[in-house]
Amino acid sequence: MSAATTRSRTPDRLCAEAVDLARTAAEEAAAPGVIGEHVGAVSEGDRVVTHLFESKEIGYRGWRWAVTVARASRAKVVTLDETVLLPGPDALLAPEWVPWSERLRPGDMGPGDLLPTEADDLRLEPGFTGEDVPPPNSPVSEEMAELVEAEGIEDLDVAAVPPADLPLAPARGSISAVAEELGMRRARVLSRYGLHVAADRWDEHYGAKTAMAQAAPATCVSCGFLVPIAGSLRQAFGVCANEFSPADGRMVSLAYGCGGHSEAAVMPKPAKPAGPVLDELRTDPFPLRPAADSGSVPVDTASADADLGHS
Repeated sequence: MSAATTRSRTPDRLCAEAVDLARTAAEEAAAPGVIGEHVGAVSEGDRVVTHLFESKEIGYRGWRWAVTVARASRAKVVTLDETVLLPGPDALLAPEWVPWSERLRPGDMGPGDLLPTEADDLRLEPGFTGEDVPPPNSPVSEEMAELVEAEGIEDLDVAAVPPADLPLAPARGSISAVAEELGMRRARVLSRYGLHVAADRWDEHYGAKTAMAQAAPATCVSCGFLVPIAGSLRQAFGVCANEFSPADGRMVSLAYGCGGHSEAAVMPKPAKPAGPVLDELRTDPFPLRPAADSGSVPVDTASADADLGHS
């Protein structure tokens, strides 16, 4: 059995009675008038007791001043160990700290802000390293580098020599120099995971499942405002160049669409529904007798009534 388990959790009598010593130490460490009532004592081990005092300091609701006192073996004098302000069970605490990399959201960066990328970022992988060994007859082989050095091209001050007098052979001799000249020398490039993450994010905002795409007359794959991109993602994405589109300047899925499609005006329109058979909003005039110039024969109502009486 370890020594820690054999210690008594009963507070030492002399240490538990040293309330005044603990209060004096708390008042010296805290601001004047913020030490409240004594709320209890906790045994920390053999002859070690922590006294707890209520804190009345503004902004530290529920916190307690903890003063630890101790007594040496066979000694009758209690000494001060430490004084600290600790949160209680009902203390008002700040939210749990979250690293900046987890708090950052799209759109948070502003002018002048720098976003460092971690060395083990899963979205990136090493690009051109320059460690490939060129074939012996390559213009960037070691033989070419030795030839350039022998001809003194590397020591030539290009700024001091007119362009017409410069040698035709460039000052090269390494793969890194050629890669940098071609614009291919990037320390890191997108990994397969980085490509998938970007594609999922773009498809979520400007993909086929959005409300705009569902109501569009056609998809972006047939739109003249779509600017193709290079690389493997060109099979699924492009850049919108329609200034009136909600996706202008955005990476959009080829299955996305909006009302600004370049061929929306020439697309067949849906058939216009037929008008109502009974128009209840229009009044039709019905004359009580025919007009005089209508050519109809007037009827003698009195003769007609007499005929009906004799019959």
